[in-house]
Amino acid sequence: MSERQAQARRELVILATTVVALSRLVDGPAAWAVAGLLLALMLVGTLQVLGETLSEGVPVESLVTPAVVALAGLGVLRLVPPGLLLVPAVLGAGLLIDACLRIEIRVLGRAKGPTPVDRAILLALGLLAAFLAFTGVAALVPGGLVEPAPAGAPGAAALPEHSLVVLALADGFVAFLLGYRFAAFHLGRLRPAATAALGYALAIAIAAGLLRAAAFPRLLGPALLTLALFLWDAFRGAGPAVRRDPRWAWQVALLIVLGVVVVAWNLMLRG
Repeated sequence: MSERQAQARRELVILATTVVALSRLVDGPAAWAVAGLLLALMLVGTLQVLGETLSEGVPVESLVTPAVVALAGLGVLRLVPPGLLLVPAVLGAGLLIDACLRIEIRVLGRAKGPTPVDRAILLALGLLAAFLAFTGVAALVPGGLVEPAPAGAPGAAALPEHSLVVLALADGFVAFLLGYRFAAFHLGRLRPAATAALGYALAIAIAAGLLRAAAFPRLLGPALLTLALFLWDAFRGAGPAVRRDPRWAWQVALLIVLGVVVVAWNLMLRG
C-alpha cells in the first residue's frame, strides 16, 4: 500500500466515521437521507482509494462491503444510549470500516486474484456486515426491533404496513449489495452477478417480513436473517457436484436444524 493510498484511506475513514457520529443527531426521514448520502460517499470514496491500486479499473464488488459496514454503523449507533458509550461505538464503526478497506486493498493487490483465505475472510466480513446492517435497519424503522414484553403483558404490536414495507425493502437492498459481492466470487461478470443479487434481495425481503411478523425479540430477527442470507449463498454458490457432496449437505442441514431449534426455543420462552 502506497503512502498516498494510505492517506486517502485514512481520510475516507475519518469522514465516514464523522458522518456516522453526526447521524445520531437526526431522526425519521432525515436519518434515511443521511444514510443515502453516506452510501454515495462510501462508494465514491472507496472507488478513489482502491483506484490507487488498479489503474485499469476497480471491480464493482470491491466497493460493497465498506459501504454496507458504514451504513450498518449508522443504524446500530441508534441503539446506543446517549453518553460516553457513544465514543467506543463510533470508534468501533471506524475501525471496522478501516478493516474492510484494508482487506479490499490487499485482495486487489494480488496478481493472481483472491486466495481461498481471502474469500473466507470476505465472506465472514460480509456476514458480519449483514448482521449489523439488518440490526441497523430495524433500529431505523420505528418498531422494527421488537422488545420482549413483560410477563403477562400482550405480545408485540404488529408493525404498520408502510413500516413493514420499508423494513423489507431496506433489508432486501442490503441483501442485494452483499449478494452481489458474494455472487461475484463465483460468477465474476457484472450482469450474472447482478441477476443473482436480485435473488438474494427477494429472498431476504420475504424473510424479513415473515420474521418481523413472528415478532422475534431484539437481535434474534437480524441473526436469523443473517443465517438465511448465508444459507441462500451456500445453496446459490454451490455447483451440482458440491451439492451432491454429503459433507455439504450435512453442513447445510445442521445450520437449518440449529435455526429451527433457536426459533422453537424462543417460541417456548414466549409461551
